[in-house]
Amino acid sequence: WKMMPAQVLLCVWSGGSASSQPMRKFSCVKLSTKQWNIRNFVNYEKQQVPIDAIMFITAGGIRICVSPNQKWVQAAIKRIDENRLAKRQ
Repeated sequence: WKMMPAQVLLCVWSGGSASSQPMRKFSCVKLSTKQWNIRNFVNYEKQQVPIDAIMFITAGGIRICVSPNQKWVQAAIKRIDENRLAKRQ
């Protein structure tokens, strides 16, 4: 599984804020249009600002931003949630 740097630079780091609300360290600013292998994802985060997105995280810490409206994205979320539930039992 090989990724090119341009495919990974889909999120930006944002530093802390003086306000009382916690800020995410990474935010999606551009979405990947590629369908990824969902077996490589170990976690995800939902995001609505600045764009509606799912940020998948691989075991190696790579973050990939995609549209939440795709069928394969929903399948990946379900798989991750099921794996989390199985680990708790």
